Amino acid sequence: MYRERDPLVVGRVVGDVVDHFVRRGNLRVVYGSKEVANGCELKPSQVVHQPRVEVGGNDLRTLYTLVMVDPDAPSPSDPNLREYLHWLVTDIPGTTGPTFGQEIVSYESPRPTAGIHRFVFVLFQQLGRQTVYTPGWRQNFNTRDFAELYNLGSPIAAVYFNCQRESGSGGRRMYPY
Repeated sequence: MYRERDPLVVGRVVGDVVDHFVRRGNLRVVYGSKEVANGCELKPSQVVHQPRVEVGGNDLRTLYTLVMVDPDAPSPSDPNLREYLHWLVTDIPGTTGPTFGQEIVSYESPRPTAGIHRFVFVLFQQLGRQTVYTPGWRQNFNTRDFAELYNLGSPIAAVYFNCQRESGSGGRRMYPY
């Protein structure tokens, strides 16, 4: 896939949250009956409850870490809380989901108040079972620094959706590079 057409590049997830990476795994996120596809629009009422997440792989002994962040907090025009951590689960066995892992930071439903926010799920493959300490706060989390601190390497998969307050309208503007 050409980098310019990669929805994670176009949506500026690559750059704002992660560096460019080669997808090496599967990540499926579903809210109710709606599967998250890069750049899709979901309303806050659709994302109140923790999504169903399926992690790829073919071996229960391979462990994964899932991070969910909002790089547009508190508003896309002034993201001074970037990244806001919405969910963090480690030690997820391959072929399962977060309910089988260690929830380090519980799911907090998106409630954007201004503008269109991107909510990004990033999946890392772990080298083995490990102790991950709960961050002191959710705001100003940094996915890159977290991955470096815990020796996670590059992501193996990522997906994001757009969300704005319930009465908002329109979609995220995509600007080609």
